[in-house]
Amino acid sequence: MTARRALWTWVAVCGAGAALVLLAAGRDWFTVTYGPRKVAVTAAELVPALGPAAWAALAAVVAVLATRGVWRRVVGAVMALCGAGMIAWAWQGSDSGAALEVAARQIPLAGPGALHAAPAAVWPLVAGAGGLLLVCAGVVAAVRGAGWPGMSDRYDRRGSSPAAAGAASTGGAPSERALWDAIDLGSDPTVGPEDTAAPENTAAPKDTAAPENTAGPENRER
Repeated sequence: MTARRALWTWVAVCGAGAALVLLAAGRDWFTVTYGPRKVAVTAAELVPALGPAAWAALAAVVAVLATRGVWRRVVGAVMALCGAGMIAWAWQGSDSGAALEVAARQIPLAGPGALHAAPAAVWPLVAGAGGLLLVCAGVVAAVRGAGWPGMSDRYDRRGSSPAAAGAASTGGAPSERALWDAIDLGSDPTVGPEDTAAPENTAAPKDTAAPENTAGPENRER
């Protein structure tokens, strides 16, 4: 599996984990009965931090895509901590005693033994499973995330001239894609290194030697 494919697989796993937590955070976890009356206890009442933690995990996914190196490892560790918190909150919210306390605040006249709580569904388990996925994803990002590509890799210039880079990669003439990239960057793809070299000085050197004295002996005697 290539690094880019591993990155997007990781993103899909993180999205699935956060989606499970958000789905469970918006549901009723218990139904408390008091005689003929029924009171639904939601996840927001039991564990109000569960939903915000899932959104924080999604923000961490974007941060992993936007960062590199050590910062990507730090974000992965933060995501793992968020996932661990989700598992702890899901365990805390699955306690029927917490649901009875929430319902007692809505039915203040009910006696201590008059309330009965029944789980509405398996939403605490769903939230715990989503948190477990995020824990695993955070650990993977902290360990192997430094080798994943970033969002800006495709925009990095690998040479001084895109046309030259395209020619170097193919071993011949630059590709059409490289030529268009060079034009977008404002350079002339038809100009090569040999065209920009300084012209050689081909002018013949001037003869600076002094002229010989061709005067006869009669002139030297005077």
